[in-house]
Amino acid sequence: MVTDEKLKQKNKHLKKKIEKIKIVVTDSDGVLTDTGVYYSDKGEEFKRFSIRDGMGVERLRKHVGIETVIITGENSGSVKARAEKLKMKEYYLGVTDKLKVLEEIKRKNNITEENIAYIGDDVNDIAMMKLVGLTATPADGTFFTKDFVDFICSSNSGNGAFREFAELIIAFKVNK
Repeated sequence: MVTDEKLKQKNKHLKKKIEKIKIVVTDSDGVLTDTGVYYSDKGEEFKRFSIRDGMGVERLRKHVGIETVIITGENSGSVKARAEKLKMKEYYLGVTDKLKVLEEIKRKNNITEENIAYIGDDVNDIAMMKLVGLTATPADGTFFTKDFVDFICSSNSGNGAFREFAELIIAFKVNK
């Protein structure tokens, strides 16, 4: 049972972490998409993205000056198109070593691990989750990730989980 005191302690813990956040990094499949992909005989055709999650990217930028970066193992035209539509300055496709990309993001943005929030959903995200300042997973993220995150969204992947994480960050940053 969650008591008011436990909730206050959790919020204090999150507030300290969120105060340091300067950039949000997200996985694509399983966070921004619902993990489904549609194939034709020509290959990948479609991925479904949530408009609400896109609004989360825009609200982070507009209300607290935080950019969002996608890192994904997929080399997908759909993800590229989505990143460009959302005017993301950085996105990384076809990544086999997320930690190497993390180093590049830190260098490019002159930040440290504690300045990075990360949302992912599966085992390939855990190494990143162990390093950064604030972490989350969608409600339907794999059970592997749930032990490594600061926040478990109530929304599923591709259905508002990113937006929920974004709003959490905005709420704590705006109400300092």
